[in-house]
Amino acid sequence: MEDDQRVSDLVKELVHRLLSSRSDSQTPTSSHHQQQAALKYAIRILSSRMTPSISSDSTAMAESIKRHLATQGKSSEALTFADLYSKFDSKTGPGSVNNKWSVLYMLKVISEDRSNRKGRSDSRVLTGLFASAVSGGLPALFDADRADDNSRVFGERETVGKSWRDGVGNDNSRVLRDPEMVGRSWSDGVGNDRVLRGRGALEKGWGDGVGNDNSRVFRGRGTLEKGWNGGVLMVSKDPENIRDRAYREFTSLLKEENEVTEEVLVRDVLYACQGIDGKFVKFDEKVDAYVLPDGVRVPRATRIMVRKLCELGWLFRKVKGYISESMDRFPAEDVGTVGQAFCAALQDELSEYYKLLAVLEAQSMNPIPLVSETAISGNYLSLRRLSVWFAEPMVKMRLMALLVDTCKVLKGGAMAGAIHMHAQHGDPLVHEFMKRLLHCVTSPLFEMVRSWVLEGELEDIFAEFFVVGQPGKGECLWREGYSLHDGMLPSFISQSLAQRILRTGKSINFLRVCCEDRGWANAATEAAAAAGTTTTRGALGYGETNALESLVTEAAKRIDKHLMDVMYKQYKFKEHCLAIKRYLLLGQGDFVQYLMDIVGPELSEPANTISSFKLAGLLESAIRSSNAQYDDRDILDRLRVKMMAHNTGDRGWDVFSLDYEATVPLNTVFTESVMGRYLRIFNFLWKLRRVEHALIGAWKTMKPNSVASHFFNKLQNAVRLQLLMTSRKCQVLWDDMNHFVTNLQYYIMFEVLEVSWSKFLNEMEVAKDLDDLLAAHEIYLHLIIEKSLLGERSQTLYKTLFVLFDLILRFRSHADRLYEGIHEFQAKTTESSRDKSKSRLHPNDKTSKPGSWISEGRKALTQRAIEFLRNIEQDLDAIGKEYSSLLEGFISQLPVQKHIDLKFLLFRLDFTEFYSRMHPKK
Repeated sequence: MEDDQRVSDLVKELVHRLLSSRSDSQTPTSSHHQQQAALKYAIRILSSRMTPSISSDSTAMAESIKRHLATQGKSSEALTFADLYSKFDSKTGPGSVNNKWSVLYMLKVISEDRSNRKGRSDSRVLTGLFASAVSGGLPALFDADRADDNSRVFGERETVGKSWRDGVGNDNSRVLRDPEMVGRSWSDGVGNDRVLRGRGALEKGWGDGVGNDNSRVFRGRGTLEKGWNGGVLMVSKDPENIRDRAYREFTSLLKEENEVTEEVLVRDVLYACQGIDGKFVKFDEKVDAYVLPDGVRVPRATRIMVRKLCELGWLFRKVKGYISESMDRFPAEDVGTVGQAFCAALQDELSEYYKLLAVLEAQSMNPIPLVSETAISGNYLSLRRLSVWFAEPMVKMRLMALLVDTCKVLKGGAMAGAIHMHAQHGDPLVHEFMKRLLHCVTSPLFEMVRSWVLEGELEDIFAEFFVVGQPGKGECLWREGYSLHDGMLPSFISQSLAQRILRTGKSINFLRVCCEDRGWANAATEAAAAAGTTTTRGALGYGETNALESLVTEAAKRIDKHLMDVMYKQYKFKEHCLAIKRYLLLGQGDFVQYLMDIVGPELSEPANTISSFKLAGLLESAIRSSNAQYDDRDILDRLRVKMMAHNTGDRGWDVFSLDYEATVPLNTVFTESVMGRYLRIFNFLWKLRRVEHALIGAWKTMKPNSVASHFFNKLQNAVRLQLLMTSRKCQVLWDDMNHFVTNLQYYIMFEVLEVSWSKFLNEMEVAKDLDDLLAAHEIYLHLIIEKSLLGERSQTLYKTLFVLFDLILRFRSHADRLYEGIHEFQAKTTESSRDKSKSRLHPNDKTSKPGSWISEGRKALTQRAIEFLRNIEQDLDAIGKEYSSLLEGFISQLPVQKHIDLKFLLFRLDFTEFYSRMHPKK
């Protein structure tokens, strides 16, 4: 309170001293009123927020004062002022003035005010500081009782009234002839230092008016005298040609009635850029743009400039509308985390845009700061300055609007990829802007990658990730559990990198779910450390593709290696593959031979009469009787007997097979389809082994009869000749069939199975991940099937081969019949000396039944033997011809096969070119 009272006293003292020089020519009452008005106005100025439109620099102000004194020829006073200012400026501490610039500015204004008053007439100006203050722009402080002072300025009321009633001021006055236009135009006009506003201003003593030393013009809606509704009055003489100047100002005001100032347009453009309609610039839904109405009179260049600047507002509406729409439908629809991040990035850019508009709006209200107060200062912000300010925001807003149009129907990785395509730009501004935007947009996507690669977690509730999970069982987890969604794969992640990302996460889930292993966690931590990142969130971002590749590579290398170690060591994958080769692919020779020997009689029975439990017991016997007994018990326990579906008339040989039970995680490799293909190979090999076993059995029957060949010397020539011919044909046909079966079996067992197994072992050694292992096993199976004539391209050969196998089995039955008949004929011939009574004593004997050779005479026996041998010979001839025809067709088809190994089979079968010479090409 003491400081305020002290300031008030100082201001009062200053006003009193400034006005004391003029108090001599006035009455005490008038001088007192003038001082009170000036003091009141000074306090209003000090209490207001008015600031001068010049720089607040005390040094510059001091230089201005010195230049002013020097130009007036007062060099000594300028030097004196410089000396005083140096002392004033150097004084610091208690009692010094803090705001030195304000003191200098006030002294300069007072000095100039006094110098400007010297040539003025007291009858036309307000006296003292009050007039200067009024010209500064604040309303006048006259009260209603000051009407007598106004009468000195504007003349007598009667003169005014008379002048306006006649439409003429005085001999020097100019009159506006159209009072209606004057009243209409001036009723809403804008005044200046010569214009006074108010209703009934003269009647009230102009207590609310504004005036200065040159004021001559009054405008208003009130009446100057009775019957007058407004007008323009020129009073007194016009030595300074003020009337012409007032007329020109009036004309400019009329023009401003229909034209919009640039300041108003700047304000409207700033509003439009915020999506808000201005006074003149409004958004038109029909043309979908901000327009300036045709009724507003502005230059064409200004209209074009406004339209170009308002494009920024149109773009802003589009971007803002997309953000609002996305956020409004977020709870109900799947906008997605990437979509939310995109909206957040756009909102961040709009926040920077709002800051720029706030700065521009603040500058639009401030004039241009000038050092010299005599110069006229215009508005700082013009339309052209706005176009410069809007250059960079326009580029960014266009990009954001383009991205909004592109991403309306996209989400997730597809959205990030579409935005990335726009980042491939040569402009550094655009590139940096897009990089900043993408860093925010792709952060959820990179977090999904990090979580998937290091933790195996698929955090994708909105289906935005390029890895898609499908619910399934353990055996289907690797092959069908996860897959790539190419539509969600962003363009900045290559296909090979995406495959590695997919495989790494699959490996973790496979270890966790199928192998029940937790060692992958240490491998993931080591991978993150090796790649120079962390396992925490936010470790990856856009533009760090090398870091991402490094992390994925390190994680894949360590986790895949751990997975392969688990498969090879803990689950003994190699041992299981070898067991399948030995038992299902019949690679364990002693086991297969013994099994075929003991199950042969059982499998000769009809399929519907065979017991699988009995066959399982025979299988166990074969294992214990061969080297298979030394294998791991876990492997032997997986070997089972499997009876396939049978039809009427099928024998046990047709439905018998072996099966190998593969559990998790081995069933990832040995799936049902894979085991089905193994079953096809087993059936083929089992058929081949059965044919070989049949030929061996036929040989066992034929060999003892060759030793007893001396018996044939005792036979009659006809019987001996027929027997020799039939036996020879049987031997030749057996040899031909044995040659074919032996070479075919050698080809299958060595050139197909062993070679494929060797390649598979090499592939297993170099396999780096489970996909490589699956691919190697697939190639292994494919080679066996294709080279074993089981492929789709070898179906004709396969069918021919099985007809040959059936023909060989038929031959075995005929050979058995032949040698059984020879054996019986030999036995009965040696016993021909027995009595016929012996045949009566043994009625159940097969050899003594009616129709048998022994029941008949020797002649009949000989005739019967010749007939039997001829029938066998005919059957063998038929089998031989059919066999030769089928074999010729089989061999002729081998050269046209696409697989080169089948041509080696032809080389083995026709090594001596026997078949080629027998059936030369036509």
